[in-house]
Amino acid sequence: MSILLDRESRVIVQGITGKIARFHTKDMIEYGTNVVGGVVPGKGGETVEGVPVFNTVKEAVEATGANASLVFVPPPFAADSIMEAADAGINYCVCITDGIPAQDMIRVKRYMYRYPKDKRMILTGPNCAGTISPGKALLGIMPGHIYLPGTVGIIGRSGTLGYEAAAQLKELGLGVSTSVGIGGDPINGSSFKDILEWFEKDPETEVIAMIGEIGGPQEAEAADYIKNHVTKPVVAYVAGLTAPKGRTMGHAGAIISAFGESASEKVEILSAAGVTVAENPAVIGETIASVMKKNAA
Repeated sequence: MSILLDRESRVIVQGITGKIARFHTKDMIEYGTNVVGGVVPGKGGETVEGVPVFNTVKEAVEATGANASLVFVPPPFAADSIMEAADAGINYCVCITDGIPAQDMIRVKRYMYRYPKDKRMILTGPNCAGTISPGKALLGIMPGHIYLPGTVGIIGRSGTLGYEAAAQLKELGLGVSTSVGIGGDPINGSSFKDILEWFEKDPETEVIAMIGEIGGPQEAEAADYIKNHVTKPVVAYVAGLTAPKGRTMGHAGAIISAFGESASEKVEILSAAGVTVAENPAVIGETIASVMKKNAA
């Protein structure tokens, strides 16, 4: 089983005529993702990689029955594109765009909360690698060939460290149920806690891997949720142990501004919640394998 995305997901790509969007649309189709259309205002009637382009998300949903969207729209217009997807009835949206102003994302979050929870669009990102359910569907920019189907659920702020975890698991003959990139921005659509809840409910996810980093309270909030609500084993790695305070490291959200936001403090908080923490990125896979072995015994 997988969360958020499967073979039945009907995907549209917002911004599909851009060079990068075209490249990844082709990649997703070749992987087996059911891409049913694209959206670019003013380019309705064109086709990209054999799929039709529409002027609005609403038109695309009406014509194709799309229920998932991938946003490749430039930063000044990306927030409006996410809200357009929510308004058109898309169930799950992944935003790849990097550099969306925090103020715009505050507006997006407020807009989405206008809808009751059962009708509210799920958003992951922005500034993320996407979501993949190996062997079923890929919604994003990750290299599909490194993911084996399996029972490890991955949640990561860093796309490349998520790839690293998947590649190490593949080397060990272990696979992934779903890998979800939540993005490295200060304000994102879904938190570790939100995705942990999905994985806890998924009967085929046996172990959950969290890839965190310095900055923000999400890992501490996740630790509290794990302690009280998660029954499955959780393995974590937190990037940035040597990062100096007050300096942004890579992601816009990776800046230490309060207690509990440094990597060492997050490791301490997660360990206290019963999470097994990998010492460095080179041992993420073997740490997960060790926990799975112990869990099976």
